[in-house]
Amino acid sequence: MNKFSRSTLVIAILVSLAACQSVQPPANVEPEAPTPADAPQQSSAPEPVVYRNFTKDELSRTLINEMGAHRGYLLDSTTDYVALAKETRDIAIIRRASQFAAALGDTDSLITLGELWLEEEPDSLEPHITLSYQLMETGRFVEAVDHMREILRQGGRIDFSTIATRTERITTEQRSDLIAHLANLREEFPNSRSLHYSLIQLLEQNEQASEAMSQLNLYRAEYGPSARSSLIEAQLLLKLSQTDQALAVLRKGIIDYPEHQLMRFNYARVLVQTENLVEARKQFTELSAMAPDDYETLYSLALLDLELNDIASAKSILERVLAAGYRTNDAHYYLAYISEQEGNDAEAIRHFQQVRSDANNFVNAQRQAINLLIKNNRAADAHNWVLQSSNGNPRLQALLTTIEADALESAGQSELALSVLSNAIEKYPSETELLFARALIHERIGDMTSQETDLRTIIELAPEDSRALNHLGYTLLISSERYEEALALIERAIAVSPDDPAIIDSLGWALFKLGRYDEALAHLQRAYADFRDAEVAAHLGETLWMMGRREAATQLWNEALSETPDSPILLEAVSRLTEGAGS
Repeated sequence: MNKFSRSTLVIAILVSLAACQSVQPPANVEPEAPTPADAPQQSSAPEPVVYRNFTKDELSRTLINEMGAHRGYLLDSTTDYVALAKETRDIAIIRRASQFAAALGDTDSLITLGELWLEEEPDSLEPHITLSYQLMETGRFVEAVDHMREILRQGGRIDFSTIATRTERITTEQRSDLIAHLANLREEFPNSRSLHYSLIQLLEQNEQASEAMSQLNLYRAEYGPSARSSLIEAQLLLKLSQTDQALAVLRKGIIDYPEHQLMRFNYARVLVQTENLVEARKQFTELSAMAPDDYETLYSLALLDLELNDIASAKSILERVLAAGYRTNDAHYYLAYISEQEGNDAEAIRHFQQVRSDANNFVNAQRQAINLLIKNNRAADAHNWVLQSSNGNPRLQALLTTIEADALESAGQSELALSVLSNAIEKYPSETELLFARALIHERIGDMTSQETDLRTIIELAPEDSRALNHLGYTLLISSERYEEALALIERAIAVSPDDPAIIDSLGWALFKLGRYDEALAHLQRAYADFRDAEVAAHLGETLWMMGRREAATQLWNEALSETPDSPILLEAVSRLTEGAGS
């Protein structure tokens, strides 16, 4: 085999990324000076790299991979470099392949190369570093810790606090296993500061707040007070439901570390949770002064101003946030709310309409815009806005049309509401939301025949629509004597949605209408336990009354009336049954 002897391989460096990159401490802690065990090692002059002899094919592939990566074919070059590393088992090729894989973010290849590297150089520190970080990325934490142990044994440095940034979504059992491994490792290396802190973090994540607090006390006894130990102490106290103590720790923290923004932010956050909004606003004001371009802090300050009814300040801040292009949807939404409070409906409509369709508050914004347009006698503008903002999307147009119809009906324009819905149904005959909205309007104006027609159309289109099944069944119960038919519909609904208290109530009332009181009672009691509604209370009380349990019925009604004293259905039932009842 023809070979080319070489002592060095001169290749252009295309990427400066190391095979392993150090990971910064998590955002909720500040870096601290390393202990001797974690201290960075003094870098020495690099040892000259000695390459083995390569075949002509191997050398050609190396050069092609370098040129390919330079021309943008990094994936192909990395794939072949990894293959070449496996074939040659040459340390220089393994290193170079690792650089390519790191640039590509190819975790699997980095693990493969790290394991290959260890086989060739069992005493090398670098492959352990590579494997510790890459195994963490894939969730193989215990294996990663084994490599971290070897790094410490060789006198190297590793930051254990990076573990907790990756373990929030693992199971309690997996985290408990990892905690056990770290506890054992800490016995072997008691002076590793980041190892001890990582153990505290994982105990906190695992809801072992008491154990974490014990470890934190040991940590502070060893290393003294610090901002990050104060922060985690406050977190642990909150988990132990010791809110006042947590606030005291954070309050002391902002005194001891007045420039520590995260400390102040956590203090403000807990103040909000405890509804001390005035003090929270003071802290957010301080944070805003410390970081004037932190628009998230400004946005939080605006919401606090709104809550404290400082409308002028909230408006000024939101306009600043909006001008910066930050949280534009939210800024428009709350500026619209402010304009509405100020009686400037036109400005409110303008802001609501600028909330984009991908925003969480889009539907609420459009509901408000449509309501305001109709309130201001601009029904045609409201309809045009529905068409414009839905942009031909059938589901969105159906949703906005139902909002439009509801606003029209609330404004006393039931006929126009029905017309709007009917036109939309003609265009989108399979949109059940439109049919259901029209059925509700038919019900409210007393057109029960049309209501039943719409509900039955929905059931034909969607036989498992439990809402339509239940609504039609309940309507038959209260407006006719078609009790058996109603029960059949409600039983179909309950089969689809067995835990819906409204449907359970309907089932109980259907059984009551059929004189099956014992069965009715069981369902109505279950419905009322899950949903303390006045109508359910009326049904349950009437069932108890008809079963001769009048004292229990009266007690139930009194309790329900204390919660909803103006309920028409409850008052009617009580009046009808108790009037003239001497016994």
